[in-house]
Amino acid sequence: QVQLVESGGGLVQAGGSLRLSCAASGRTFSRYAMAWFRQAPGKEREFVAAVSRRDGSTYYPDSVKGRFTISRDNAKNAVYLQMNSLKPEDTAVYYCAARDGVVVTLFHEYNYWGQGTQVTVSS
Repeated sequence: QVQLVESGGGLVQAGGSLRLSCAASGRTFSRYAMAWFRQAPGKEREFVAAVSRRDGSTYYPDSVKGRFTISRDNAKNAVYLQMNSLKPEDTAVYYCAARDGVVVTLFHEYNYWGQGTQVTVSS
């Protein structure tokens, strides 16, 4: 099992940047594909970014490609999401997620979730 704790959310103006962190417990962090999802009020949970467990390949939807960067540090049991050029539509609760397997973009395929961190982008 793995436990996840996010941090780094907050209020930022449009065009600004934030860096989210996700700290994972356990000694087998490197076996998990890691991802970030977000959920705005009244909307479904949305895939934001993922990084593979083996070669560090990264995946993004078009909505954040070129603005967001996911990375992982297996030595520190951590995954990060650097968010640049933020827009008001990026406002949501951001969740870190893990699954024991390859990267997928469907939220229900992830077994472990953090509690979420709020990101608010003002216009």
